[in-house]
Amino acid sequence: MERIVRVRTVHDDGTADVTIVRESACSGDCHRCAGCGAASEVLTVRAVNAVGARPGELVKMVSDSAPVLKAATIVYLVPFVLFFAGYFLGGALAACALFALGIGLAVGYDRLVLRRQKESYTLVAYNDSP
Repeated sequence: MERIVRVRTVHDDGTADVTIVRESACSGDCHRCAGCGAASEVLTVRAVNAVGARPGELVKMVSDSAPVLKAATIVYLVPFVLFFAGYFLGGALAACALFALGIGLAVGYDRLVLRRQKESYTLVAYNDSP
């Protein structure tokens, strides 16, 4: 995935803190859909500063989508599959137990990812658009 970000601070280890504005999934035309109240979120992440960007500059940042797809599979698909496997193999009680196991696996994976968190973002180019 590629997006335009603004550099906040630069670190001596070759990384930089950048600001990402995460927009909501809606179109942004709140007056058309009666004002859903969805707000954009500002995140700060650390990225490898491969272009030597300085604070305040707009740069292109890329990230690997494989970890996101892996996390989505574990968080959404595993509990779903375990629930239906339990339902067809042993009934409602087994389905609930296996669903709870799936949720436990998702929470455990989340904690593992947080402990092993690495910079998966890289600043690759300056933003060419005005």
